[in-house]
Amino acid sequence: MTFRGVSPGGLGDTPSDADLIRAHVDGDPEAFAELVRRHRDRLWAVALRTVGDREEAADAVQDALLNAHRNAAKFRGEAAVTTWLHRIVVNACLDRMRRRQAHPTVPLPDGSRDDDRPTGPEPVAPAADQDTVLVVRDALAALPFEQRAAIVLVDVQGYGVAEAAEMLGVAEGTIKSRCARGRARMAMTLGYLRGNQNGGGTVPSRSEAASPLPTGVERREPR
Repeated sequence: MTFRGVSPGGLGDTPSDADLIRAHVDGDPEAFAELVRRHRDRLWAVALRTVGDREEAADAVQDALLNAHRNAAKFRGEAAVTTWLHRIVVNACLDRMRRRQAHPTVPLPDGSRDDDRPTGPEPVAPAADQDTVLVVRDALAALPFEQRAAIVLVDVQGYGVAEAAEMLGVAEGTIKSRCARGRARMAMTLGYLRGNQNGGGTVPSRSEAASPLPTGVERREPR
């Protein structure tokens, strides 16, 4: 497939994300759809884990993609396209969470809370560990949304501190601080799990709480 404004050539003639943005800005009707196909699953996973509700996450992703579609001309290439998209999605999630906090509602269970992706299977924890997975997710959902967003990006999605800081528009030290506070808070909530594994009932120390969450997602290599 060729896109308007994208010169042929290169590895496999596959346009880069930046090429697709330029093609979209130049009027190609397919370019942005291809960009969404490339990144929608990861964007959805970030939104769902940040918001903790499928309907809210879907609305946040839709809001974010509409925003990106309309404002693609403002993309200057100062960051990777994926960083730019994730920043928009996370900001859309935070906006929704702030509105939900200001006007709380009681969500109805939809029976599908564990599904983190709109398409394709996600690795499933062994049945014996499923209750632990649910408890960990509940502990993550209970964090203040600033801490939750930082932990989702760094510990769950595997972004580096610098990338997460750029996505959230804060200093790297702020990301480190939010992650540390969030991990410590989760460690207090989940301390009995470690105690059960060790045959005791101790709560992990603050230093133990600073280790990344076991999510099954491999950390991304630094760019």
